[in-house]
Amino acid sequence: MPAFPCYPITMIQRALSPRLKTLASRFPVVVISGPRQSGKTTLAKMAFPGYAYVSLENVDNRRFAMRDPRAFLEQYSKCVIIDEAQHVPELLSYIQTAVDEKRIPGRYIITGSQQFNLLHKVSQSLAGRAAYLRLLPFTVAELLGKKARNPDKFPPPPAKPSARARLTEFLYSGFYPRIHNEKIAPSDFLSSYITAYVERDVRDALKIGDLMGFQNFVRLCAGRSGQILNLSSLAADCGISHTTARSWLSVLEASSIVFTLTPYYRNFSKRIIKSPKLYFMDTGLMCHLLRIRKPQDAALHPLYGNIFETFVIGELYKSFCNAGEVPPLYFWRDMTGREIDLIIESARRLTAVEIKAGKTISGDFFDNLKYFAKIAKSATTLALVYAGADSRKQEGVHVRTWQELS
Repeated sequence: MPAFPCYPITMIQRALSPRLKTLASRFPVVVISGPRQSGKTTLAKMAFPGYAYVSLENVDNRRFAMRDPRAFLEQYSKCVIIDEAQHVPELLSYIQTAVDEKRIPGRYIITGSQQFNLLHKVSQSLAGRAAYLRLLPFTVAELLGKKARNPDKFPPPPAKPSARARLTEFLYSGFYPRIHNEKIAPSDFLSSYITAYVERDVRDALKIGDLMGFQNFVRLCAGRSGQILNLSSLAADCGISHTTARSWLSVLEASSIVFTLTPYYRNFSKRIIKSPKLYFMDTGLMCHLLRIRKPQDAALHPLYGNIFETFVIGELYKSFCNAGEVPPLYFWRDMTGREIDLIIESARRLTAVEIKAGKTISGDFFDNLKYFAKIAKSATTLALVYAGADSRKQEGVHVRTWQELS
Protein backbone atom coordinates (compact mmCIF):
# COMPACT_ATOMS: atom_id res chain seq x y z
CA MET A 1 0.00 0.00 0.00
CA PRO A 2 1.29 3.51 -0.75
CA ALA A 3 2.32 5.68 2.19
CA PHE A 4 0.09 8.56 1.15
CA PRO A 5 -3.69 9.04 0.87
CA CYS A 6 -5.29 8.17 -2.46
CA TYR A 7 -8.85 8.99 -3.50
CA PRO A 8 -10.31 8.19 -6.94
CA ILE A 9 -10.68 11.37 -8.96
CA THR A 10 -13.99 10.20 -10.42
CA MET A 11 -15.51 10.40 -6.95
CA ILE A 12 -14.26 13.88 -6.18
CA GLN A 13 -16.54 16.80 -6.88
CA ARG A 14 -14.56 19.95 -7.52
CA ALA A 15 -15.68 22.91 -5.45
CA LEU A 16 -15.35 25.20 -8.48
CA SER A 17 -17.92 23.24 -10.51
CA PRO A 18 -21.10 25.11 -9.39
CA ARG A 19 -19.50 28.47 -10.08
CA LEU A 20 -18.32 27.26 -13.49
CA LYS A 21 -21.82 26.15 -14.48
CA THR A 22 -23.36 29.40 -13.27
CA LEU A 23 -20.97 31.54 -15.29
CA ALA A 24 -21.44 29.34 -18.37
CA SER A 25 -25.16 30.09 -18.21
CA ARG A 26 -24.44 33.82 -18.38
CA PHE A 27 -21.32 34.29 -20.53
CA PRO A 28 -20.57 32.97 -24.03
CA VAL A 29 -16.97 32.23 -23.02
CA VAL A 30 -15.63 30.91 -19.72
CA VAL A 31 -11.87 30.72 -19.24
CA ILE A 32 -10.41 28.26 -16.72
CA SER A 33 -6.78 28.96 -15.93
CA GLY A 34 -4.46 27.37 -13.41
CA PRO A 35 -1.29 25.31 -13.06
CA ARG A 36 -0.66 22.31 -15.22
CA GLN A 37 -2.13 19.07 -13.92
CA SER A 38 -4.59 20.82 -11.61
CA GLY A 39 -7.57 19.07 -13.22
CA LYS A 40 -8.86 21.75 -15.61
CA THR A 41 -9.66 19.29 -18.41
CA THR A 42 -11.35 16.83 -16.06
CA LEU A 43 -13.43 19.60 -14.50
CA ALA A 44 -14.57 20.93 -17.88
CA LYS A 45 -15.49 17.48 -19.19
CA MET A 46 -17.35 16.53 -16.01
CA ALA A 47 -19.25 19.82 -15.90
CA PHE A 48 -20.19 19.72 -19.61
CA PRO A 49 -20.34 16.06 -20.71
CA GLY A 50 -22.23 16.86 -23.92
CA TYR A 51 -19.67 19.32 -25.25
CA ALA A 52 -17.26 18.62 -28.09
CA TYR A 53 -13.62 18.58 -27.00
CA VAL A 54 -10.39 19.58 -28.69
CA SER A 55 -6.90 19.95 -27.26
CA LEU A 56 -4.36 22.34 -28.71
CA GLU A 57 -1.65 20.33 -26.97
CA ASN A 58 -2.13 18.01 -29.95
CA VAL A 59 0.26 19.16 -32.66
CA ASP A 60 -2.14 18.49 -35.54
CA ASN A 61 -4.95 20.43 -33.89
CA ARG A 62 -2.56 23.25 -33.09
CA ARG A 63 -1.30 23.51 -36.67
CA PHE A 64 -4.85 23.51 -38.03
CA ALA A 65 -5.90 26.26 -35.61
CA MET A 66 -2.87 28.35 -36.55
CA ARG A 67 -3.19 27.80 -40.30
CA ASP A 68 -6.94 28.29 -40.70
CA PRO A 69 -8.60 29.47 -37.47
CA ARG A 70 -11.99 30.12 -39.07
CA ALA A 71 -12.22 26.59 -40.49
CA PHE A 72 -10.98 25.20 -37.18
CA LEU A 73 -13.82 26.88 -35.25
CA GLU A 74 -16.45 26.01 -37.88
CA GLN A 75 -15.95 22.34 -36.95
CA TYR A 76 -17.73 23.11 -33.70
CA SER A 77 -21.11 24.58 -34.57
CA LYS A 78 -22.34 23.89 -31.03
CA CYS A 79 -20.57 24.16 -27.68
CA VAL A 80 -16.94 23.11 -27.32
CA ILE A 81 -14.16 22.78 -24.76
CA ILE A 82 -10.89 24.15 -26.16
CA ASP A 83 -8.06 22.80 -24.04
CA GLU A 84 -4.58 24.35 -23.61
CA ALA A 85 -5.58 27.43 -25.58
CA GLN A 86 -2.38 29.27 -24.66
CA HIS A 87 -0.69 27.45 -27.55
CA VAL A 88 -2.71 29.45 -30.11
CA PRO A 89 -3.60 32.77 -28.47
CA GLU A 90 -4.46 34.28 -31.86
CA LEU A 91 -7.48 31.98 -31.96
CA LEU A 92 -9.19 34.14 -29.36
CA SER A 93 -9.66 37.00 -31.83
CA TYR A 94 -11.63 34.66 -34.09
CA ILE A 95 -13.65 33.41 -31.12
CA GLN A 96 -14.56 37.06 -30.49
CA THR A 97 -15.98 37.32 -34.00
CA ALA A 98 -17.91 34.05 -33.63
CA VAL A 99 -19.36 35.15 -30.29
CA ASP A 100 -20.42 38.54 -31.64
CA GLU A 101 -22.21 36.85 -34.55
CA LYS A 102 -24.01 34.32 -32.34
CA ARG A 103 -24.03 35.01 -28.61
CA ILE A 104 -24.83 31.65 -27.00
CA PRO A 105 -24.19 31.23 -23.25
CA GLY A 106 -21.49 28.70 -22.52
CA ARG A 107 -20.53 28.33 -26.16
CA TYR A 108 -16.80 28.13 -25.49
CA ILE A 109 -15.10 26.70 -22.41
CA ILE A 110 -11.42 27.57 -22.70
CA THR A 111 -8.64 26.18 -20.51
CA GLY A 112 -5.05 27.27 -20.30
CA SER A 113 -2.05 26.64 -18.09
CA GLN A 114 0.05 29.71 -18.69
CA GLN A 115 -1.76 32.73 -17.34
CA PHE A 116 0.86 35.14 -18.68
CA ASN A 117 0.04 34.13 -22.29
CA LEU A 118 -3.62 33.28 -22.09
CA LEU A 119 -5.22 35.89 -19.85
CA HIS A 120 -3.45 38.83 -21.49
CA LYS A 121 -4.80 37.78 -24.88
CA VAL A 122 -8.27 37.10 -23.45
CA SER A 123 -8.42 40.57 -21.91
CA GLN A 124 -7.54 42.06 -25.28
CA SER A 125 -9.87 39.97 -27.45
CA LEU A 126 -12.78 38.93 -25.25
CA ALA A 127 -13.37 41.86 -22.92
CA GLY A 128 -16.98 41.81 -21.76
CA ARG A 129 -17.56 38.42 -23.36
CA ALA A 130 -15.64 36.08 -21.07
CA ALA A 131 -15.77 35.09 -17.41
CA TYR A 132 -12.62 33.93 -15.65
CA LEU A 133 -12.03 31.16 -13.14
CA ARG A 134 -8.87 29.76 -11.63
CA LEU A 135 -8.58 26.07 -10.76
CA LEU A 136 -5.87 25.07 -8.32
CA PRO A 137 -4.97 21.62 -6.94
CA PHE A 138 -7.32 19.82 -4.56
CA THR A 139 -8.27 21.16 -1.18
CA VAL A 140 -8.48 18.98 1.92
CA ALA A 141 -12.27 19.35 1.80
CA GLU A 142 -12.40 18.01 -1.76
CA LEU A 143 -10.20 15.03 -0.93
CA LEU A 144 -12.31 14.19 2.12
CA GLY A 145 -15.56 14.58 0.20
CA LYS A 146 -16.71 17.50 2.35
CA LYS A 147 -18.81 20.37 1.13
CA ALA A 148 -16.71 23.49 0.72
CA ARG A 149 -17.39 26.16 3.31
CA ASN A 150 -17.80 29.83 2.51
CA PRO A 151 -14.28 31.25 2.98
CA ASP A 152 -15.76 34.64 3.86
CA LYS A 153 -17.16 33.06 7.03
CA PHE A 154 -13.84 31.96 8.48
CA PRO A 155 -13.35 30.76 11.18
CA PRO A 156 -16.00 28.05 10.75
CA PRO A 157 -17.96 26.46 13.59
CA PRO A 158 -16.06 23.64 15.35
CA ALA A 159 -16.41 20.29 13.60
CA LYS A 160 -15.54 16.69 14.36
CA PRO A 161 -12.12 15.78 12.89
CA SER A 162 -12.04 13.22 10.08
CA ALA A 163 -10.53 9.87 10.96
CA ARG A 164 -9.05 9.64 7.44
CA ALA A 165 -7.09 12.86 7.58
CA ARG A 166 -3.40 12.60 8.46
CA LEU A 167 -1.57 15.88 8.34
CA THR A 168 1.96 14.76 7.44
CA GLU A 169 0.68 12.66 4.54
CA PHE A 170 -1.21 15.61 3.11
CA LEU A 171 1.80 17.89 3.51
CA TYR A 172 4.12 15.36 1.89
CA SER A 173 1.92 14.20 -1.00
CA GLY A 174 0.47 17.60 -1.84
CA PHE A 175 -2.72 18.03 -3.79
CA TYR A 176 -2.11 17.51 -7.51
CA PRO A 177 -4.94 15.26 -8.73
CA ARG A 178 -2.87 12.60 -10.51
CA ILE A 179 -1.04 11.68 -7.30
CA HIS A 180 -4.36 10.76 -5.69
CA ASN A 181 -6.11 9.47 -8.79
CA GLU A 182 -3.44 7.20 -10.22
CA LYS A 183 -1.68 6.32 -6.95
CA ILE A 184 1.61 7.69 -8.22
CA ALA A 185 4.32 8.09 -5.60
CA PRO A 186 4.62 11.83 -4.93
CA SER A 187 8.37 11.84 -5.53
CA ASP A 188 7.92 10.25 -8.97
CA PHE A 189 5.13 12.61 -10.04
CA LEU A 190 6.71 15.79 -8.71
CA SER A 191 10.12 15.05 -10.21
CA SER A 192 8.59 14.64 -13.65
CA TYR A 193 6.29 17.61 -13.05
CA ILE A 194 9.24 19.94 -12.56
CA THR A 195 10.98 18.66 -15.68
CA ALA A 196 7.98 18.36 -17.97
CA TYR A 197 6.00 21.43 -16.98
CA VAL A 198 7.77 23.98 -14.81
CA GLU A 199 10.99 24.03 -16.81
CA ARG A 200 9.12 23.88 -20.11
CA ASP A 201 7.04 26.89 -19.15
CA VAL A 202 10.23 28.78 -18.38
CA ARG A 203 11.79 27.85 -21.70
CA ASP A 204 8.63 28.88 -23.56
CA ALA A 205 8.21 32.16 -21.68
CA LEU A 206 11.76 33.39 -21.24
CA LYS A 207 13.82 31.42 -23.77
CA ILE A 208 16.51 30.76 -21.19
CA GLY A 209 19.15 28.06 -21.45
CA ASP A 210 20.41 28.07 -17.86
CA LEU A 211 18.05 25.40 -16.56
CA MET A 212 20.52 24.33 -13.86
CA GLY A 213 20.47 27.87 -12.49
CA PHE A 214 16.70 27.92 -12.65
CA GLN A 215 16.49 24.60 -10.78
CA ASN A 216 18.60 26.08 -8.00
CA PHE A 217 16.39 29.16 -7.98
CA VAL A 218 13.22 27.07 -7.54
CA ARG A 219 14.80 25.13 -4.66
CA LEU A 220 15.87 28.34 -2.98
CA CYS A 221 12.31 29.64 -3.32
CA ALA A 222 11.03 26.47 -1.62
CA GLY A 223 13.37 27.17 1.28
CA ARG A 224 11.89 30.66 1.58
CA SER A 225 8.21 29.76 1.47
CA GLY A 226 6.48 31.49 4.36
CA GLN A 227 9.16 34.16 4.57
CA ILE A 228 9.34 37.80 3.51
CA LEU A 229 10.61 37.96 -0.05
CA ASN A 230 14.05 39.48 -0.46
CA LEU A 231 14.82 39.32 -4.18
CA SER A 232 18.30 40.75 -3.77
CA SER A 233 19.25 38.03 -1.30
CA LEU A 234 17.60 35.35 -3.42
CA ALA A 235 19.44 36.53 -6.53
CA ALA A 236 22.78 36.68 -4.71
CA ASP A 237 22.37 33.16 -3.30
CA CYS A 238 21.55 31.87 -6.78
CA GLY A 239 24.31 33.82 -8.53
CA ILE A 240 21.98 35.72 -10.85
CA SER A 241 20.99 39.36 -11.26
CA HIS A 242 18.11 40.98 -9.41
CA THR A 243 16.37 41.49 -12.77
CA THR A 244 16.70 37.81 -13.67
CA ALA A 245 15.38 36.76 -10.26
CA ARG A 246 12.34 39.00 -10.70
CA SER A 247 11.72 37.62 -14.19
CA TRP A 248 12.00 33.99 -13.06
CA LEU A 249 9.74 34.61 -10.08
CA SER A 250 7.11 36.17 -12.35
CA VAL A 251 7.03 32.96 -14.38
CA LEU A 252 6.59 30.86 -11.23
CA GLU A 253 3.73 33.12 -10.16
CA ALA A 254 2.08 33.06 -13.58
CA SER A 255 2.34 29.26 -13.61
CA SER A 256 0.69 29.13 -10.14
CA ILE A 257 3.73 27.42 -8.65
CA VAL A 258 4.12 30.21 -6.10
CA PHE A 259 2.05 33.17 -4.93
CA THR A 260 2.73 36.17 -2.74
CA LEU A 261 0.86 37.92 0.04
CA THR A 262 1.18 41.66 0.25
CA PRO A 263 1.36 43.36 3.66
CA TYR A 264 -1.78 44.81 5.17
CA TYR A 265 -1.16 48.44 6.09
CA ARG A 266 -4.46 50.26 5.75
CA ASN A 267 -5.04 52.52 8.76
CA PHE A 268 -1.62 51.72 10.18
CA SER A 269 1.55 53.79 10.29
CA LYS A 270 4.19 53.72 7.59
CA ARG A 271 6.46 51.68 9.89
CA ILE A 272 4.78 48.53 8.60
CA ILE A 273 6.94 46.20 6.49
CA LYS A 274 5.94 46.53 2.82
CA SER A 275 7.79 43.60 1.20
CA PRO A 276 5.54 40.63 0.24
CA LYS A 277 5.74 37.12 1.64
CA LEU A 278 6.39 34.19 -0.69
CA TYR A 279 4.44 30.92 -0.62
CA PHE A 280 4.41 27.73 -2.66
CA MET A 281 0.98 26.75 -3.95
CA ASP A 282 1.51 23.07 -3.15
CA THR A 283 3.27 21.67 -0.09
CA GLY A 284 4.03 18.40 -1.88
CA LEU A 285 6.12 20.25 -4.43
CA MET A 286 7.71 22.28 -1.64
CA CYS A 287 8.60 19.12 0.30
CA HIS A 288 10.02 17.49 -2.83
CA LEU A 289 12.25 20.48 -3.51
CA LEU A 290 13.38 20.42 0.13
CA ARG A 291 14.35 16.76 -0.45
CA ILE A 292 11.85 15.39 2.04
CA ARG A 293 11.30 11.80 0.93
CA LYS A 294 8.93 10.35 3.56
CA PRO A 295 5.77 11.77 5.15
CA GLN A 296 7.10 11.35 8.68
CA ASP A 297 10.22 13.33 7.81
CA ALA A 298 8.19 16.46 7.10
CA ALA A 299 7.46 16.99 10.80
CA LEU A 300 11.19 16.63 11.61
CA HIS A 301 12.38 19.14 9.02
CA PRO A 302 13.75 22.48 10.27
CA LEU A 303 11.25 24.26 8.02
CA TYR A 304 8.22 22.29 9.23
CA GLY A 305 6.63 25.45 10.61
CA ASN A 306 6.97 27.09 7.18
CA ILE A 307 5.53 24.00 5.48
CA PHE A 308 2.51 24.03 7.80
CA GLU A 309 1.98 27.77 7.33
CA THR A 310 2.23 27.33 3.55
CA PHE A 311 -0.40 24.60 3.75
CA VAL A 312 -2.85 26.63 5.86
CA ILE A 313 -2.61 29.77 3.74
CA GLY A 314 -2.74 27.70 0.55
CA GLU A 315 -5.98 26.05 1.66
CA LEU A 316 -7.64 29.40 2.29
CA TYR A 317 -6.23 30.81 -0.95
CA LYS A 318 -7.72 27.88 -2.91
CA SER A 319 -11.05 28.23 -1.12
CA PHE A 320 -11.44 31.82 -2.30
CA CYS A 321 -10.47 30.86 -5.87
CA ASN A 322 -13.02 28.02 -5.78
CA ALA A 323 -15.66 30.58 -4.82
CA GLY A 324 -14.70 32.64 -7.88
CA GLU A 325 -13.11 35.37 -5.78
CA VAL A 326 -9.72 37.05 -5.78
CA PRO A 327 -8.28 35.96 -2.40
CA PRO A 328 -8.40 38.99 -0.03
CA LEU A 329 -5.42 37.68 1.93
CA TYR A 330 -2.60 39.70 3.49
CA PHE A 331 -0.11 39.52 6.32
CA TRP A 332 0.86 42.14 8.90
CA ARG A 333 4.22 42.85 10.46
CA ASP A 334 5.71 45.95 12.07
CA MET A 335 9.30 47.05 12.46
CA THR A 336 9.53 45.56 15.95
CA GLY A 337 8.90 42.06 14.59
CA ARG A 338 5.32 41.64 15.74
CA GLU A 339 3.53 39.68 13.04
CA ILE A 340 0.12 38.28 12.13
CA ASP A 341 0.52 35.39 9.69
CA LEU A 342 -2.71 36.06 7.81
CA ILE A 343 -5.23 38.89 7.52
CA ILE A 344 -8.51 38.12 5.75
CA GLU A 345 -10.21 41.33 4.66
CA SER A 346 -13.94 41.71 4.11
CA ALA A 347 -16.20 44.73 3.76
CA ARG A 348 -17.23 44.62 7.39
CA ARG A 349 -14.30 43.26 9.35
CA LEU A 350 -10.82 41.83 9.41
CA THR A 351 -9.98 38.31 10.50
CA ALA A 352 -6.51 38.00 12.00
CA VAL A 353 -5.14 34.45 11.90
CA GLU A 354 -2.10 33.06 13.68
CA ILE A 355 -0.74 29.74 12.38
CA LYS A 356 1.14 27.34 14.65
CA ALA A 357 2.51 23.93 13.67
CA GLY A 358 2.45 22.63 17.24
CA LYS A 359 -0.20 20.26 18.57
CA THR A 360 -0.16 21.83 22.03
CA ILE A 361 -1.48 25.35 22.58
CA SER A 362 0.80 27.72 24.45
CA GLY A 363 -0.32 30.98 26.04
CA ASP A 364 2.09 33.06 23.96
CA PHE A 365 0.31 31.90 20.77
CA PHE A 366 -2.24 34.65 21.47
CA ASP A 367 0.11 37.58 22.19
CA ASN A 368 0.35 39.04 18.69
CA LEU A 369 -3.38 38.58 18.09
CA LYS A 370 -4.24 40.54 21.22
CA TYR A 371 -1.79 43.28 20.27
CA PHE A 372 -3.21 43.55 16.77
CA ALA A 373 -6.78 43.72 18.10
CA LYS A 374 -5.82 46.72 20.25
CA ILE A 375 -4.31 48.77 17.43
CA ALA A 376 -6.63 47.77 14.58
CA LYS A 377 -9.10 50.47 13.60
CA SER A 378 -11.56 47.93 12.19
CA ALA A 379 -13.76 45.25 13.74
CA THR A 380 -11.47 42.26 14.09
CA THR A 381 -12.09 38.54 14.57
CA LEU A 382 -9.18 36.64 16.07
CA ALA A 383 -8.39 33.05 15.08
CA LEU A 384 -5.65 30.49 15.64
CA VAL A 385 -5.10 27.50 13.34
CA TYR A 386 -2.86 24.77 14.73
CA ALA A 387 -1.90 21.13 14.15
CA GLY A 388 -3.84 19.79 17.13
CA ALA A 389 -7.24 18.11 17.27
CA ASP A 390 -9.42 20.25 19.58
CA SER A 391 -11.37 23.37 18.64
CA ARG A 392 -12.61 25.88 21.15
CA LYS A 393 -12.67 29.55 22.05
CA GLN A 394 -9.84 30.66 24.32
CA GLU A 395 -8.91 34.16 25.50
CA GLY A 396 -11.26 35.66 22.93
CA VAL A 397 -9.63 33.69 20.09
CA HIS A 398 -11.35 31.10 17.88
CA VAL A 399 -9.00 28.10 18.05
CA ARG A 400 -9.44 25.78 15.07
CA THR A 401 -7.70 22.62 13.90
CA TRP A 402 -6.11 22.37 10.47
CA GLN A 403 -8.98 20.15 9.27
CA GLU A 404 -11.46 23.01 9.52
CA LEU A 405 -9.86 25.19 6.87
CA SER A 406 -12.22 24.41 3.98
